[in-house]
Amino acid sequence: MRDPGTFDAFYSGSVRRVTGQLYAMTGSRAEAEDCVQEAYARAWQRWDQVCGYGDPEAWVRTVAYRVSISTWRKAANMRVAHRRHGVPDDQRGLSPDYVAIIAALRKIPPRQRQAIVLYHLVGLSVEEIARETGAASGTIKARLSRGRQALAPYLAEADPGSPGARPVEPRAVEHRAVEHRAVEHRGAEHRPAVNGQEVACDA
Repeated sequence: MRDPGTFDAFYSGSVRRVTGQLYAMTGSRAEAEDCVQEAYARAWQRWDQVCGYGDPEAWVRTVAYRVSISTWRKAANMRVAHRRHGVPDDQRGLSPDYVAIIAALRKIPPRQRQAIVLYHLVGLSVEEIARETGAASGTIKARLSRGRQALAPYLAEADPGSPGARPVEPRAVEHRAVEHRAVEHRGAEHRPAVNGQEVACDA
């Protein structure tokens, strides 16, 4: 039987973090909010199963990303989560650097963007990203490398008036993400992995 109390605690403790991550992946706050709300609605529908996973948050994030690349959505499912909790305010706590990263991420291919966000902002390892996305580790490494190279000039453009402005080194993406990741995960032990769990994403 589904336990509303444990779901509400899970939702409250993770929704802003997941929404911020999807915002970085999609480049659109409205899109991120819609996809995340539908993913949480699906989690609630399966909560007796999802709550037993090693990382329910990773399940929700994966479903939300899959919804974001779907051609259509189940509006009824989104409304369930909106009625229970409303739309989260993912603007709070966002630094100017984080906003600049999101603007740059919009300009690179979606799969590279997903890999960059999961590695640098969420903090997953290459192997964990491979499990969450279903791609090979070598593919993830290639997406990260190409994504960093593609991001570098856009991050340099974020502050063109700064003295001695120059192209950003690939690892600078991680340095700009540290502050935001620390804020999101402060006080929480983060163990990201889907661990082979089936992620249902009915479309």
